[in-house]
Amino acid sequence: MQGYSVFSPNVSPFSLSSSLSSNPTYSSSPFPFKAAKLNEWEKRALHSPVVNPFHYAPNKPLLYFKVHATAAETDQPKWWEKNAPNLIDVHSTQEFLDALSQAGDKLVIVEFYGTWCASCRALFPKICMIAEKHPEILFIKVNFDENKSLCKSLNVKVLPYFHFYRGADGLLDSFSCSLAKLQKLKDAIENYNPAHAKES
Repeated sequence: MQGYSVFSPNVSPFSLSSSLSSNPTYSSSPFPFKAAKLNEWEKRALHSPVVNPFHYAPNKPLLYFKVHATAAETDQPKWWEKNAPNLIDVHSTQEFLDALSQAGDKLVIVEFYGTWCASCRALFPKICMIAEKHPEILFIKVNFDENKSLCKSLNVKVLPYFHFYRGADGLLDSFSCSLAKLQKLKDAIENYNPAHAKES
């Protein structure tokens, strides 16, 4: 085996075997330790079988698969990004006002939510189902963290929170609602939208 010395100004080749054999400490082995330990470690190194790391980590291929599965899942929409045709997101106060004005005399239900809110996440699939069953109603989602000034001006302090609007009547009702109190939301829809209240 040939190498190069980095301690000499002039780089010159040297033989690893000859260097080790000239030093009595290394005469029997290339390991820089005392002879007793050296011989014991040499025996272990020489007589140990080849180790396959997968023998000690039989689940490694499975873990590799899980990592890739998780990476693939990140491409899917977040739970709050899923919408029905009549369920829209607004990202500013101006978008909120524009959506209300463009709704005309339609009933508008506004949900104030947080992406970190467990109650919001649990309730959201039901909101999507209700929106699909009531295409005549406009559902608006307002992200609390994106619109803190708007939420503060509308006195939204609890999530999830709902506002009901209709045209010239303005704000009809407001209340907090969780999955356990879903019937409260259904009753409000029946009250403010009687022509299309019954769900199949």
